[in-house]
Amino acid sequence: MSILKKAATAACAGAALLAISAPASAAIVCSGDVCWHTHETYTYPPEAKVIVHEDGWKWGPSEHFTFREHEGRGYWRGDNWVTW
Repeated sequence: MSILKKAATAACAGAALLAISAPASAAIVCSGDVCWHTHETYTYPPEAKVIVHEDGWKWGPSEHFTFREHEGRGYWRGDNWVTW
């Protein structure tokens, strides 16, 4: 095997190992019946009354939630995005 092929193989193996070992921090956060995605892990204040679900979470057949996305650290309280 040529040096170039060995280097390419080693680079691919290293990239695959890095991708597998990188922690996923994506989550679905809900406040009441409103949910949003987050890519950071936050410790929400108690008054936020949020529930944090893993990223693959799906609601049950008798439940209904709406997704309302927002950038940055915060949570929905009614129609208002509250930051802290």
